[in-house]
Amino acid sequence: MSRPLLFLDVDGPLNPWAAQPERRPEGYTTIRATVRPGRPLRVWLNPAHGPSLLALGYDLCWATTWMDAANRWIAPVIGLPELPYVDFGDGLFVERPDGVHWKTAAIVEYAAGRPFAWVDDEQSGADDTYVADHHPGPALLHHVNPRIGLREPDLTALREFRATV
Repeated sequence: MSRPLLFLDVDGPLNPWAAQPERRPEGYTTIRATVRPGRPLRVWLNPAHGPSLLALGYDLCWATTWMDAANRWIAPVIGLPELPYVDFGDGLFVERPDGVHWKTAAIVEYAAGRPFAWVDDEQSGADDTYVADHHPGPALLHHVNPRIGLREPDLTALREFRATV
């Protein structure tokens, strides 16, 4: 049996972008990433996240606007190998009239029925409903507070879900 997928968002779970701008969270390091032309982004990353995520027993996959750039800018800092990513293509940032997040359908399609967990800071009840209606396997949509990022209680929730699939 294959392992479940863990879809990872960067901004919010791994980069607590909503933390007080003058106060980097303890345990985090700062990088300046130039993902798109223009001003570099300030990104806070915790090097302990990579080993913690790898130990969960999932197949990790980026589900972020960073897409393949997460392998260049994020993975090396937090100790992750190069990961596959969901290519959102023309759906990137396209708002849906039903309130479902623009990432959700692409994530469900990528999962292709495999059990999955998705950590993000932007899911809503509409996403839970969409996944329940369109995905035949078990799924956990886990919200991470973008002010504090991924913490031990979040990892515990992922471990508990993993134990059920």
